[in-house]
Amino acid sequence: MSTVNSDEQATTFPAYAGRRWVLPAAVVEDLYPRSERPGGRPRRTARDWIVDFTCFLLAVGIGLLSADALDQEPSLSDAMQAADQVIGALACAAVWLRRRWPVGLAVAMVPVSLFSVTAGGAALASLFTLAVHRPVRYVAWVGGAGFLAQPLFYWMHPEPGVPYLASIAIGSLLTFAVVGWGLLARAKRRLLLSLRDRARHAEAEARLRSEQAQRLAREAIAREMHDVLAHRLTLLSVHAGALEFRPDASREEVARAAGVIRESAHEALQDLREIIGVLRAGESDDAGRPQPTLAALDALVAESRAAGMKVTLAGRVTDPDAVPASVGRTAYRIAQEALTNARKHAPGTEVAVCVTGAPGDGLAVSVRNAPPEGEVPHVPGSGQGLIGLTERAMLTGGTLDHGPTRDGGFEVRARLPWA
Repeated sequence: MSTVNSDEQATTFPAYAGRRWVLPAAVVEDLYPRSERPGGRPRRTARDWIVDFTCFLLAVGIGLLSADALDQEPSLSDAMQAADQVIGALACAAVWLRRRWPVGLAVAMVPVSLFSVTAGGAALASLFTLAVHRPVRYVAWVGGAGFLAQPLFYWMHPEPGVPYLASIAIGSLLTFAVVGWGLLARAKRRLLLSLRDRARHAEAEARLRSEQAQRLAREAIAREMHDVLAHRLTLLSVHAGALEFRPDASREEVARAAGVIRESAHEALQDLREIIGVLRAGESDDAGRPQPTLAALDALVAESRAAGMKVTLAGRVTDPDAVPASVGRTAYRIAQEALTNARKHAPGTEVAVCVTGAPGDGLAVSVRNAPPEGEVPHVPGSGQGLIGLTERAMLTGGTLDHGPTRDGGFEVRARLPWA
């Protein structure tokens, strides 16, 4: 059984945190592993000392009562009576070893109690200990051997004034009571440990759910950051590259490019500030400015055209206002990422954006760009945005496909549910 920190166990069982002495040592060993001694055996609690001393007194008391009955057996000589009492005394002393060797002591007590009347109490104590500390199969074997030995015992040592069958019945009933009591104590211990395990598993599952929720939230924020900032930073890169490779541009063109760069940088900083605010405050993704929906697609296309892209927008949506917010936001992010990819991997080409759909039929989003002219340098991190878009589409219950077209271009196709 795995061990855990004792502070965690005290949290699991606060009622026993300051009263460990009321629990058995075996239970304390499982609940509070620090109580285990270096030798391997758990330290006895105050309860264990009380139980051990009580078992010893009961074994001695039963032995003394049986010793008085030895005088009523004329067939026993004085030497045999003395030997019986010595064996009984040794058996009572062995009761203190019942926790260390429960199986060995119980097995040894079967033949000892058969020939020694005064060892009967020690035999019952060993059988009780076996039922508490070992599985039922051990109790069945040892207890069965004791039952088989009882007819022989009462034949060798008949009870004065008690019929033979009645003596066997009384002995069997006493043995059943001791075994049942031990099994009940074992069941209570196992119940306590099972409750401990269930509480520990519940705490582990709660921590796992919390970590999973945090991971999902971070992934959502990371996707949102990529979708937003990648678009803004691509605009910055395009216009900065235009200023770098066109030193002969007119003042109007430089001023227009600088304005786009300034506006894109301002929007990027604003988006980054909002995302950081969500991370700090632990708010939902809907905090801050309103999230873009399908209605913002026209502004996105206009912004791309202002950046110098050739973009056409074809929309045949029967009722744009009826599109669910999550579906519209996903469609917007798909179009945004696809335009960003077309600007990076196929600069100067024409891009066609098409959005169609109706309630019950779903929403279809398609972004297709023509093949690029000439060689386009490889962009690091290519493909990560498409992976995020696929996950985003799957979260809304839709699908997303992407790949090259027959003419050498590239197309991103998404199908989103619209109930």
